[in-house]
Amino acid sequence: MAERKPIISFRNFSFQYRAQKRPTLTDINLEIYPGERVLIAGPSGSGKSTLAGCINGLNPFSNPGECTGTLTVDGVDAPHSSLFELSAHVGTVLQDPDGQFIGLTVGEDIAFALENSCTPQDEMHAITRHAAELVGIENHLGYAPHELSGGQKQRVSLAGVMVDQVKILLFDEPLANLDPATGKQTMELIDEIQKKTDTTVLIIEHRLEDVLWRSVDRIVLVNEGRILADLRPDELLSTDLLQKNGIREPLYVTALRYAGVEVTAAKHPGHLPDLKLEKADGQHVRDWLLGAPEPGQPARKPPMLTVSDVSYGYTKERKNLEHISFSVSGGEMLAIVGRNGAGKSTLSKLICGFETPDSGTISLNGRDLKDDSIRERAGQIGYVMQNPNQMISKVMIYDEVALGLSRSCLSEAEIREKVEETLKICGLYPFRNWPISALSFGQKKRVTIASVLAMGPKIIILDEPTAGQDFFHYTEIMEFLRSLNALGVTVIMITHDMHLMLEYTTRALVFNDGRLIADAAPAAVLCDSGLVERAALKETSLFALASLCGIDEPVRFVERFIETDREVRSRGR
Repeated sequence: MAERKPIISFRNFSFQYRAQKRPTLTDINLEIYPGERVLIAGPSGSGKSTLAGCINGLNPFSNPGECTGTLTVDGVDAPHSSLFELSAHVGTVLQDPDGQFIGLTVGEDIAFALENSCTPQDEMHAITRHAAELVGIENHLGYAPHELSGGQKQRVSLAGVMVDQVKILLFDEPLANLDPATGKQTMELIDEIQKKTDTTVLIIEHRLEDVLWRSVDRIVLVNEGRILADLRPDELLSTDLLQKNGIREPLYVTALRYAGVEVTAAKHPGHLPDLKLEKADGQHVRDWLLGAPEPGQPARKPPMLTVSDVSYGYTKERKNLEHISFSVSGGEMLAIVGRNGAGKSTLSKLICGFETPDSGTISLNGRDLKDDSIRERAGQIGYVMQNPNQMISKVMIYDEVALGLSRSCLSEAEIREKVEETLKICGLYPFRNWPISALSFGQKKRVTIASVLAMGPKIIILDEPTAGQDFFHYTEIMEFLRSLNALGVTVIMITHDMHLMLEYTTRALVFNDGRLIADAAPAAVLCDSGLVERAALKETSLFALASLCGIDEPVRFVERFIETDREVRSRGR
């Protein structure tokens, strides 16, 4: 039998960006075979994106640097080839599909590569339709990019790289900007495409559990520019390598460990539907639940923010929000969840005064806010956007945090005192004289929170506070928000991250098609399959584990996990 040849082969490969003092990748030896599905995981800054950039030619052709060793991609000597040549072998789908759109319509965008290579019209139409059918977007060929949802845009990006009939598909954080249900569908789509075309699939993603919704052949763990593990999922999950390297393992695996169950490769922990538990394991989990104290009910404080029967539409023809009513007490930490386009961000704009309700009222401590200017509201209710770069307007950290206070009636000395106090709370005081450009994404996020916090608001609304952050930075920002909450600031978070909702909030407002369809404890929301489906959320894997272990109180089981997780993590800090 002929020996199988790898389609991607790294041999003693190192890569150093021209602007860096030391290599980002060191001594990489990795072989990937045709038709394999490989997940490349690692914390932020580990080198996983650099590894991908070497495969598709971005490194060294767009990002100059020095390579040593060899890298062969589908028979091509990659570092000595060209971006154009490698694009015929590797199709890349980026985490932000908007950055990949070129055409005015879906059809034009998919056909772009064919137009470039002067494909005859009839042939071009046939190939475009076939690619669109492969990804299930054939009924949207005449749509403009802005008319599509996030998941649909990603399908178009995928079709656009598939017209070249590439042998390797590379997905760079495909789940980063998607709601949980769309993320699940994306993994199903990648699985389906791979089966239909037998392409080699590489996925770069730190949301490990979401990727493992469909099986992968191997997980390559990267950190500090080196490969630490190259194992089947079952093998890797039976080690502690993920936790040691700042990657969150699937929640059901962590729950088994908390219950004292030994996680071994033989139990198939890499794919939840294949998980094999022994009788004694199920008993361990049930005993662990029974050993939990009965949870007490926190006392509800009087309402601070009240939204009463609010409706709003960007156009007269369509209401984006209809008859929304709820109240938020002082000191709460709550999540607003639901599919993309459900009305979550619109609601926050109304609360902050960026838009005015068509009907209904929004009041703070019993006072209607309708006559308050945006500036007056900002002193009470702060808003932090998802992308910190869209909020920052100054060069230096101190100036950015002082900006909101510069037009107040405070003296220079009072402003300095307030800014320095805020910088200390946010852990930014040592950097007060730094330029913002020198900060990481997570630190920039803190600067935007600090500039809002300096205004002394009672409530902070954050849009996707942890988007695109690995587990370490996610934990850092969330613990910081928890510490603000402990100081009495009410924190409202719009999020797609179901674990954030479970771990850090006591209440979830669930939106769908402009309506508030649930206001409940996060564990209760994620154990209600009907609600999960309507709001495009994702059932927690803890619910499936509870069922597997014969537990008929899944909500209590999920709450027990969250309590234990908090205890374990606070001991580790």
